[in-house]
Amino acid sequence: MEQKRSPDAGPDDGDPAGKKRLLCADFASVAGCHVDVARRYLAENAWEVERALNAYFEPRAEEGALPRRPASPPAPVSWYSPDVIFLQEVIPPYYSLLKKRASSYEIITGQDDGYFTAIMLKKSRVKLKSQEIIPFPNTQMMRNLLCVHASVSGNELCLMTSHLESTRGHAKERANQFKMVLKKMQEAPESATVIFAGDTNLRDHEVTKCGGLPSNISDVWEFLGKPKHCQYTWDTQMNSNLGIRATCKHRFDRIFFRAAAGGDHIIPQSLDLLGLEKLECGRFPSDHWGLLCTLDVIL
Repeated sequence: MEQKRSPDAGPDDGDPAGKKRLLCADFASVAGCHVDVARRYLAENAWEVERALNAYFEPRAEEGALPRRPASPPAPVSWYSPDVIFLQEVIPPYYSLLKKRASSYEIITGQDDGYFTAIMLKKSRVKLKSQEIIPFPNTQMMRNLLCVHASVSGNELCLMTSHLESTRGHAKERANQFKMVLKKMQEAPESATVIFAGDTNLRDHEVTKCGGLPSNISDVWEFLGKPKHCQYTWDTQMNSNLGIRATCKHRFDRIFFRAAAGGDHIIPQSLDLLGLEKLECGRFPSDHWGLLCTLDVIL
């Protein structure tokens, strides 16, 4: 017997309702709207997230109608206009949205399906030269190292980001990935300033167990005197997104820096946290705080 589907049937009909709730949560997080608004747009667009987001952000066709704008900015570039942005856990619908709404940036991604990293370069300031992806051979979580070679004001840059293996149970693989990151930073041309920024998932004792950082690589937080206000980027006491009752505080998100040979042409100056305010949907932009790093570029 052939089973007929209603025209508005979603992709998870017959599956647990939790799947639709997850789609609504993803949409609300990207759009900065209430989950009820997310549900309506998803239902109107066959529960296809990218199509629904396009419908939400595109101007309405009716005469005199104003373009729809999110109640809260959907992306970091809406709050600031930095030269470089490092992102982790990007999903295809959000990548499509970034390409439309952040057209002043060159966006380089670590892959194009599942969830992945990205580096965004301000086109007017940072010139892309080349890119490469270094695979982590034993990852179980689709992780890799994204490297971008660029220049700013005549200074050569090697920019890197990654999302190292998550959870305490994968500490051994995370340590191996961390060592690969340090090795790649060491191998970069001496003429380049090397900046790694990403979600390392590292605990301090894991860094110590790996032998610490090489003498020519600095942890920017430590380089700037370990400012207390941005010590923890994963804080379940302050961030309610995951609903974890226990208090856990870690500096999972880190920035590593290796100066170019022959002078201090690019110097870290300050570090702050981002994403500390809730969106209209009642959730923070992420379960991690973001890092905003200011560096002086000497011409």
